[in-house]
Amino acid sequence: MSKLISRRHLLQWSGLSSASLLLSSCGSTLGSSEVGQVFEPLNQATQALLLSQKPVPEFSVSAIEPDKLLINTFDQTPQIDPAKYRLQIEGEVNHPIQLSLTDLQTLPLTSMVIRHVCVEGWSAIVQWGGVRLHELLRLAQPKSSARYVYFKSADGYYESWDLASATHPQTLMAYQKNDQPLSADNGAPLRLASPIKLGYKQSKWVTQIVLTNQLMPTKGYWEDQGYEWFGGL
Repeated sequence: MSKLISRRHLLQWSGLSSASLLLSSCGSTLGSSEVGQVFEPLNQATQALLLSQKPVPEFSVSAIEPDKLLINTFDQTPQIDPAKYRLQIEGEVNHPIQLSLTDLQTLPLTSMVIRHVCVEGWSAIVQWGGVRLHELLRLAQPKSSARYVYFKSADGYYESWDLASATHPQTLMAYQKNDQPLSADNGAPLRLASPIKLGYKQSKWVTQIVLTNQLMPTKGYWEDQGYEWFGGL
């Protein structure tokens, strides 16, 4: 194939485009079990092709839109003491680990300027800084049976990704925004950031990462209310 297929076109062709499955943040009546039954096989079939594409183009620092990233909260902003914060990585791994914020900040810092896209219809170009998730997972040594990654947050929010998306080179666990320490409202001490997923997939205040060999009935807070599970761009 002479021309690289974009992720968005591939999702549209496969019937996975978020626009075709989501009506709005409050309007979908499609049940999560129906979504899983109908679209999960297509999700699995397209993941390898999606993630074999080149990295998503990034922006220059001059393109950052500092006032456009809206603050969306699932509940109330949790109060987390950075000195006591620990990120747990467990489940289908050979070496469960627990990392402090200091531990995370001693690992190689990756910075990227990407577009954050919300399913509600707005977007913002943001610079995120943090650790590539695949580097953290490598420390925990995933088992060959691992296929999915669950993210649990301090406010009770929960999400799940396929392992291929989680290990994409542009998926970060971020502790910086626009070259400054991440604020509590934006997910400090640690949040997901990636240009390959819609905003509702990018959990804030992440405290636990669990690898599993199957997708559990509870797939994600919004997915369990009818949102598309894959949530890709």
